[in-house]
Amino acid sequence: MESTFSSPNPVLFGVGTSKQTGEKLKEFGCKKVLVVYDKGIKASGIADKIIAIINEAGIGTVSFDSVLADPPDWSVEEAGALGVRENVDGVVGVGGGSSLDTAKAAKLLLTNPPPIHQYFGREGVVTKPSKPLIVIPTTAGTGSETTPGGVITDTKQNIKTNIAGTGCSVNLGIVDPELTLGLPPSITASTGMDALCHAIESYTSLRANSFSELTGRKAIMLVGKYLVRAYENGSDLEAREGMMLASTLGGISMSGPLCHLAHDIGKVLGAKFHIPHGNGCASCLPQVLAVIAPAVPEKVRYIAECFGMRIPEGASNEEIGKAAYDVIRDVMKKINLPNLKAFNVKLDELLEVVPEGVQMQQDGLVKLFGQGTSPVKATKELVAEIITRAYHEN
Repeated sequence: MESTFSSPNPVLFGVGTSKQTGEKLKEFGCKKVLVVYDKGIKASGIADKIIAIINEAGIGTVSFDSVLADPPDWSVEEAGALGVRENVDGVVGVGGGSSLDTAKAAKLLLTNPPPIHQYFGREGVVTKPSKPLIVIPTTAGTGSETTPGGVITDTKQNIKTNIAGTGCSVNLGIVDPELTLGLPPSITASTGMDALCHAIESYTSLRANSFSELTGRKAIMLVGKYLVRAYENGSDLEAREGMMLASTLGGISMSGPLCHLAHDIGKVLGAKFHIPHGNGCASCLPQVLAVIAPAVPEKVRYIAECFGMRIPEGASNEEIGKAAYDVIRDVMKKINLPNLKAFNVKLDELLEVVPEGVQMQQDGLVKLFGQGTSPVKATKELVAEIITRAYHEN
């Protein structure tokens, strides 16, 4: 079923909706667009398919096909420079989170001068008129089609940071579940867990509100119903559609409440050890749920029950946390999600950088909003405990 609903930007959702890309660009008045994707999307044939749809609408295309994982600053600047040289009047991002974040940065740099560093963390300061941006996700996880910013690697400081604001905002997200039918099981697993982390963390965030809780609960329920199905049978279109909806709702959910411990850990793991984003965020999720259960027991109960766990009335907070811990670990095993040891990192290396990195992120939110997002205080000692347990238990 096709539907259009509001997030921070409009989203066109449904099987086959990517066929409308060219017509939507015409509605924006585009004549020539920069299409941003990576080598994998090129090899899959999806990029050529989208480009053909755009060309059939009478719109010219220029391709940036060199997107890198955890897109580094210099790479997104290359994408923006290509768009400026070719005098494009729009951008289309096709792929996973890295492609969509690169497209957002390219949009910003079409009308705002490089280097990209000057826009890191400066939400709302980019005021020059921007070009239209359509993003077309091909994975069910990042929710980037609904978020008004992107994650870029600052290679000078070796950290992941953000761009945000109108200069890099999405004008239209086109979410077509058909584009995920060829997704490998390992990517289905890692991106699906990213979607789950978005939903869980925003639902349990200190900044959660009634709307984010509504969308977060639905996203968690959908992942509980469809992730293992999509992993086991990549051609199951119902499961693929369910996971794409979970991803989109998860992106909407985190727009205000943001994420907390699992994503804070995942960002450090990605920047310092180059662990894929979804894997990094999910690597400690069971332990995070156990730790936050005393602070938000009924929410953690709901999460566990979405994955089939039945928790007796009167269960203690610790028992609720243990139930969520057990059921999420079981899901991770069913989808063969690699643990931290699989990435050849040593525990002492993790403990050297992750606790401090997480505390810095939460402290930054306190300065920005007056409070962090974690329902429990993210001390270095607590994060070290989470990392140590995850390293030995998962």
